[in-house]
Amino acid sequence: MPPTRRTFLAGTAAAAAGLAVSTFPDSAAADEHKEKRITLKQGATILLQGDSITDAGRDKKNAGKYNDFKVLGNGYAKLIAYHLLTVHADKELKIYNRGISGHKVPDLDARWGKDCIDLKPDVVSILIGVNDMWHKMNGRYHGTPESYETGYKALLKQTKDALPGVQLIVCEPFALRCGAVKDNWFPEWDQRVAAAKRVAESAGALFVPYQAMFDAAVAAGSPPAHWGKDGVHPSGHGQGLMAARWLAETELA
Repeated sequence: MPPTRRTFLAGTAAAAAGLAVSTFPDSAAADEHKEKRITLKQGATILLQGDSITDAGRDKKNAGKYNDFKVLGNGYAKLIAYHLLTVHADKELKIYNRGISGHKVPDLDARWGKDCIDLKPDVVSILIGVNDMWHKMNGRYHGTPESYETGYKALLKQTKDALPGVQLIVCEPFALRCGAVKDNWFPEWDQRVAAAKRVAESAGALFVPYQAMFDAAVAAGSPPAHWGKDGVHPSGHGQGLMAARWLAETELA
């Protein structure tokens, strides 16, 4: 009996997700996330939040729309949405992208009521942190790893207090050693990455290990610039790997 369209799509996405998972060699660390898988109820609202990596040139004039591919941008958020709206079409999902280029944790906090709480999302996925470091290196911000962690934890507490039952996804911020990412980013960048994982653990959030994923991809032989020439913004290849890993970790592939 030939496969149905749904099983074909699911199988294709699962294969892509498997590729993303294979770039993370620590199977024990990968397995620990399985118990925190994401579940989708009928009519669930999914919100993808963050900075320019999530924004990816989205149409902000029509930000109130959901499931609109111009509004979803041109990055990993759109790829995730394509998959979820196809494979889980029967669930009538509502997917929003509210990432804004250049934003840091304090910027998220300033707009969190309008761009998160008011949408009453069932699932909130956040990728934030690279600008907290990049803007500091450019002399436009003075936040520390400690203020990043404290502010991020407060943001997730606010979210859980306002939205009991919300499912949280913390995406590990990442930097590739090329372009704008110089040796002077380290070791502070590593401290910020570690802080993001602690934030996820303290909030009981599912954690998507993007830095570990890209580190493993580079260690396997691909140059950092293959995944993002400026060291911060992923290429099309990088966006695809991110979407596949997100779907694998949430078990929505």
